[in-house]
Amino acid sequence: QVQLVESGGGLVQPGGSLRLSCAAPGSISSFNAMGWYRQAPGKQRELVATITISSSTNYADSVKGRFTISRDNAKNTVYLQMNSLKPDDTAVYYCNAKRAPFGNYWGQGTQVTVSS
Repeated sequence: QVQLVESGGGLVQPGGSLRLSCAAPGSISSFNAMGWYRQAPGKQRELVATITISSSTNYADSVKGRFTISRDNAKNTVYLQMNSLKPDDTAVYYCNAKRAPFGNYWGQGTQVTVSS
């Protein structure tokens, strides 16, 4: 069983910044892709950003230009830098890892609340 451990969530004012971390034991290079998803109350879980083993990235339109996903293979950690946060970014953020052919793993989630 793969364990993904998220951290870095919290309460921030609109316009503020947070950095989420997702630590994975072993080597994150064993995953074909890793990413962040979020789920707001009453809504479906949605993609925020992904990064492949070759460091290609993909972002939801709603976060482009504000969020940056990155990876540190030496620390076995993936990050999500979130700037210019808006109240609509409030959600539980989940780390995800995919390993071919069928591996699909989730962290426990970390709450991000954007409010004044």
